[in-house]
Amino acid sequence: MSDFGSEPAVEGRPTVGASLAQDISDAAAQRAKSRNIKPLAALTPFLKAHLGDVGLAGVFLVTAAASTLGLSGAVRLLVDHLTKARTNAASVDQWFWLLGVVAVALAVSSALRYFFVTKLGERIVADLRKATYAHILTLDPAFFLHMRTGEVLSRLTTDIQIVESLIGTSISVALRNVLMLIGALILMVVVSPHLTGMVVVLIPVVLAPLFLFGRKVRQLTASTQDQFAQAVGHAGETLDALETVQAFGREAAGAKVFGGAVEASFQTSLRRMTARAGMIAAVITLVFGGVVGIFWFGVHAGLRGEMSWGALFQFAFLSVMAAGSVGALGETWGDVQKAAGAMERITDLLAARPGIAAPAVPKHLPAPARGEIEFSNITFAYPGRADLPALQGFDLRVAPGERVALVGPSGAGKSTVFRLLLRFYDPQFGSVKVDGVDVREADPAEVRARMALVAQDSPLFSGSALENIRFGNATADLDTVRAAARAAQAQDFLDALPQGFDTPLGERARSLSGGQRQRLAIARALIRETPILLLDEATSALDAENERLVQKALEEAMVGHTTLVIAHRLATVLKADRIIVMDKGRVVEQGSHHELISKSGLYARLASLQFGDAAA
Repeated sequence: MSDFGSEPAVEGRPTVGASLAQDISDAAAQRAKSRNIKPLAALTPFLKAHLGDVGLAGVFLVTAAASTLGLSGAVRLLVDHLTKARTNAASVDQWFWLLGVVAVALAVSSALRYFFVTKLGERIVADLRKATYAHILTLDPAFFLHMRTGEVLSRLTTDIQIVESLIGTSISVALRNVLMLIGALILMVVVSPHLTGMVVVLIPVVLAPLFLFGRKVRQLTASTQDQFAQAVGHAGETLDALETVQAFGREAAGAKVFGGAVEASFQTSLRRMTARAGMIAAVITLVFGGVVGIFWFGVHAGLRGEMSWGALFQFAFLSVMAAGSVGALGETWGDVQKAAGAMERITDLLAARPGIAAPAVPKHLPAPARGEIEFSNITFAYPGRADLPALQGFDLRVAPGERVALVGPSGAGKSTVFRLLLRFYDPQFGSVKVDGVDVREADPAEVRARMALVAQDSPLFSGSALENIRFGNATADLDTVRAAARAAQAQDFLDALPQGFDTPLGERARSLSGGQRQRLAIARALIRETPILLLDEATSALDAENERLVQKALEEAMVGHTTLVIAHRLATVLKADRIIVMDKGRVVEQGSHHELISKSGLYARLASLQFGDAAA
């Protein structure tokens, strides 16, 4: 078998269900708060791009806060008027009109504040998500050796969602409550400095249980999330291998494990709810007790004539506003810290730089393309495995139009040759050239544009067959697509699908058989019409009949193209102009099939093991 799927660069790739489970687990385990809110400054460029919305959001934020505070003044005027000795219906109406005007101003300001703040948050998050994903696509495989794909996707989804919550809701609420608190305290001092002093003394008493119980509630919440994430992780793995679970009769065992994890999560949630209930009881008792006490002093001051009843109502109104603002600020500060931690992880991702990138002034490959390949004295080890080089002193020159087969045991370095040629990695020593140009001096996109890869297990996508084939050439017309499918022996089964080439194939095209997926991958490669073909056991997933047909199609496609084939199948080896035998990262033999058989070396031994003595 080919070693393309066994090299370090693709080891441990999670399946879809496992990736989803791991993403949720990461979201629960790693979404810690950060006291350092400096990472949020990274949002500044995105905010500057929409200064108009920022300005309008700020204006309506101020007018909404001012309108809310204005209600307290309107209430004071109304109550003072009602407590006068002579009051009639006509004189009262004007104050209700005033209350109505202030309420309308508050409603309009709040609606516009919500619209522009929410729009701003959605716009910035959309820009941030696009910029982050576009940057991720530029990172090389070496980056994903150190960071799992699930973690990258988690940052792209969960972390950005946290930032969206901050920008679209929490910051607006926080700024509004800051304005409300400042405005309310100023008006309270104006109305009654004595009662304001009592409120200031009461605030720490109310906040104490919030800190005492709040920490316990947060710990239990995190524990609940972790336990539920473990349950979902188990569910994801089980569902991803559902056929295996059912084949071994492990449905009940799987349900029992999941049920136990869910039950443990529920018990932790129960403790969290108990702690939160205690916190609510303590806070309400202290708040209402304090408010009643302060109001008692205020009523007596009113009875003594030291303050008007309207002023007392206004003070009570403002006290409730101030208390509500303080409580809301405590919650939003937690959101700010959480968003800071999320933004720090996103910033780390945006700061990552690919080790493989185009030079400042890339050297263009010659035109027209020749398809010449040359490896000179290559020594290469994958990151983190410097003591286990995949290639050592590797030399290989492939002439334009030549068909070369790479054979050898697993781990010999065959797939590494493909990866260096595609410039997924750069060698520590030596050079790789395409048409006489060192690939390190060229733009990787231009180098890869001259190659088409068909891997042993070529990933397909969830679109239609037409979209999957056009992935190789986005500008190809329908006739060209059908010609490529016909050459890959895929046209018949694609036409037989309910919607033909436009039929959705499902996730990773799992609605197709393995052989059908492979033929679709071959069509995707053929439509590129590149001078270099890279075939990694391209027919390994086909039955004997389809293998014969596709092999014939590949033989026709290889005419006039430089072809590198990782192959173990005798038919492929026999058709090669030259066979390169590799072992432990080196070329140990080369020649035609019959020449290598006669040498009785590694190739002869592999041929005997794989094809039988008679075939060899």
